[in-house]
Amino acid sequence: MQFNLKKSSTLAGVAILSALVVVLDYTMKFSGFKIPFPWYPVLKFDFTGIPIVLSILLYGLTPSATTSLVAFLAILIRSGDIVGSSMKAIAEFSTIVGIFMGLRFKGKIGKAMSFVLGIALRCITMSIGYNIIILPLIYGMTYEVSISIIPLILVFNAMQGALSILVGYLIYEPLILGVPSLQKS
Repeated sequence: MQFNLKKSSTLAGVAILSALVVVLDYTMKFSGFKIPFPWYPVLKFDFTGIPIVLSILLYGLTPSATTSLVAFLAILIRSGDIVGSSMKAIAEFSTIVGIFMGLRFKGKIGKAMSFVLGIALRCITMSIGYNIIILPLIYGMTYEVSISIIPLILVFNAMQGALSILVGYLIYEPLILGVPSLQKS
């Protein structure tokens, strides 16, 4: 059996970022630091998306999908809320898929596209998933009311996605300058 340094470092990095997702989720939940969205307080801002964004920037789509799965499991184990944990994981996963699509472009255009597509895909996915499926089918909200709050869901997801992506890039860029071996080839 041959030792593969690239695979080992990816596995270690994903494990660290996944652990950070768990730590951030539990810390924010139990410290009361999750910030309610003022116009729809059921939704709360948090920082768990940042390690997931770092995971895609450093290691790619599959490792970041693993980090999203860990977020789902951590929230599910902590809360027992299958719907809430699923929605969080889907929101984060759709964000990283959008980032992945944007990163297919190179340079500054790729960075800008990853930002725009990450937020856009998250907003579209969550508006459909939450407003069209979850609210009416799981929580019994009428379609009229559910559709009427789509603008709130869009604003929240745009803000949460922007926070995760922006802070992810703010950490990623100096990290790559300091440790160039982390940069994907």
